[in-house]
Amino acid sequence: MTHGRLALVAAGLLVAVAVAAAAQPPPRATTVPDPVATLVSRLDLASYKATIKALTQFGDRREGTDRNRAAVDWIDAQLRRYGCATERLVYELRAAEPAAVPQPPPSLAAPTPPAGALMPPSTLSVGGGRPRGVRVSTTPNTDPANQPDARLRALNTQGPEPGRRDEVYCTKVGASRPDEMYIVGAHMDGRGFGEAANDNGSGTALVMELARIFSAPDVRTERSIRFILWNNEETGLAGSASYVAQRRDRQGVEDPPGSGRYPEPRWLGMIQHDMMLFDHGAPRADGTVSREQRAEADVNIEFQADSQRQAESAALAWVLQRANDKYATDYPAVVGRHMTNTDSSSFMDLVPSVSVRENERGPQIGNGWDPQWHQPTDLFATYNDADFRLGLNAAQTTLAAVAELATASVR
Repeated sequence: MTHGRLALVAAGLLVAVAVAAAAQPPPRATTVPDPVATLVSRLDLASYKATIKALTQFGDRREGTDRNRAAVDWIDAQLRRYGCATERLVYELRAAEPAAVPQPPPSLAAPTPPAGALMPPSTLSVGGGRPRGVRVSTTPNTDPANQPDARLRALNTQGPEPGRRDEVYCTKVGASRPDEMYIVGAHMDGRGFGEAANDNGSGTALVMELARIFSAPDVRTERSIRFILWNNEETGLAGSASYVAQRRDRQGVEDPPGSGRYPEPRWLGMIQHDMMLFDHGAPRADGTVSREQRAEADVNIEFQADSQRQAESAALAWVLQRANDKYATDYPAVVGRHMTNTDSSSFMDLVPSVSVRENERGPQIGNGWDPQWHQPTDLFATYNDADFRLGLNAAQTTLAAVAELATASVR
């Protein structure tokens, strides 16, 4: 074969190879799954509802009672079942009923009319913010006889006694920054002689669901996350205040030295959850509230504008709002600046702190937007799936935000 013919054959082979290569589909780009989306997808409405329902077996879980202690034990056992090693903070209350949550000075406080009466307008509500529209008295129920269910009435009969109080927590330890921590909390005690399904079974279940998901063996976070269920919120934030008093000076201390263990990592942020289900709108002119979730329902994220960490707290609130925009399935989130009357208040001058709720605490919940608040009607059966989905969307919001803040990954 001549050199010319060899050259022609070689050229033909090269063309054939090039044509064959061109006919092959290009290699697919490798896409890395979004770990935050993966974690959010593990939230489930049925599981969230089941946890709320299980909490209602303990009635209103009023502090200082056997039903409260049984609920603490049950929460402890569930968290351990999820693989989240539990601890307890213990404190003493000498009086059965401590002072109530601090109220604003008389010049800012709304007048208190007789039960059931419409409330006249005032300048500011508790925590700030100007109430608008119809306002309804929200006096807590203190009479067990107002509970028509005989079984539930009997369960809730025992009153609080002074003495030891327990609150349970567990921690997802950060892989590379175990000395830094976000706190995700809700109070587990209730009042009103119902089941405390919304206030605050809904927040307690949310925190427990997040603990379940982050504790999965294939989940890693670079920073630590603490999941805590406060006691005594309803009687003056004693549980969260005791935590702050006992633990604030231990932040970031390696114990024992050289061990790489931090029993109390440095606080980076505190996210509280308190009443997650009911956004049915403002009271009507006759003082009643719609039975159906309003189409424009939303998740309220609040910081306190008068706190010493208001700028950082506002920034944390916007992190949650952006997470809601990206990952929540049904309901949007809005940011407000009048956080009050929940356990994040114990932290707000020390660390960026926000509260996640169904409504604004002062201008809305405090003025009749939730007729089940502290009432015998706060029962699991009172709420429907639209209500429970609002709580699930709050869980999606916090889970996504914390996953980003703690730098979560899924193996």
